[in-house]
Amino acid sequence: MTTSTLILPVTGEQDLASWAAVAFAASYSSPGTRQAYATQLRLWFDWCEKHHLEPLADVRRPHVELYARDLETRGLAPATVAFKLVALTGFYRYCVEEQLLEHSPAVHVRRPKVSQESTRLGLDRSELGAFLVQAGLSGGNDHALACLLALNALRVSEACTADLTELAVANGHRVVRIVGKGNQPALIPLAPRTSRAIDAAVGERTDGPLLARGNGSRLDRHAAGRIVRRLATRAGIDKPTSPHSLRHAAITAALDAGCSLRDVQDFARHADPRQTRRYDRARAH
Repeated sequence: MTTSTLILPVTGEQDLASWAAVAFAASYSSPGTRQAYATQLRLWFDWCEKHHLEPLADVRRPHVELYARDLETRGLAPATVAFKLVALTGFYRYCVEEQLLEHSPAVHVRRPKVSQESTRLGLDRSELGAFLVQAGLSGGNDHALACLLALNALRVSEACTADLTELAVANGHRVVRIVGKGNQPALIPLAPRTSRAIDAAVGERTDGPLLARGNGSRLDRHAAGRIVRRLATRAGIDKPTSPHSLRHAAITAALDAGCSLRDVQDFARHADPRQTRRYDRARAH
């Protein structure tokens, strides 16, 4: 597996707040978490600069509250706003722990109420079938990516960071070893179609990324998103479709097939069964 390079949250002159943000993000072992928090802090620092605020010296609770309301007025989903505030709360808590601040300005900031119902627009069975037909016609990485997401319910980051050396056979089944959410390793049994799609995409390669561009570099999540949107358009799907839409479809398809919630929780690798129940409730909408 590969690790991502941590990017400084701001550009230009590197002050104490910038280095504190880098150190905070680096304290997480998961590359995805590090990147996500670095991105959120970069956006926060940009907002502070726009309002002539120094992130450590000037920010008080009302500033963070105003930032939250600003995000809401832009039409961001409550869950998205809540995540951004989680990043800020964690950052300022870290600064207090490192004695860079006496008090956190984010500790009592009101977060939006997040519904326990899934608001994702997953693909129904016919849409998923049409999508996979187009993926098969496209072949190569397109087909392998589509199968990993839609048949094996991988997260896009898991699919993109997987390496050829992580393919194996266990108990007679073709499997791929991945590092999942929370830096948790997992052994994923591949669906037969997924295995065939990977073999076709890989060709004669024996090492490197499972999903590689023409120049051998690793396919990233942004390129994966573009592939998914292109295939969805070809399939005549007019709803917003993302890599997570395919994972969503894989999970709901397992529920539709009559699998127990416990089995689907294992399939989706949800740490909390309440996450799986959100998908189950969403099927009624």
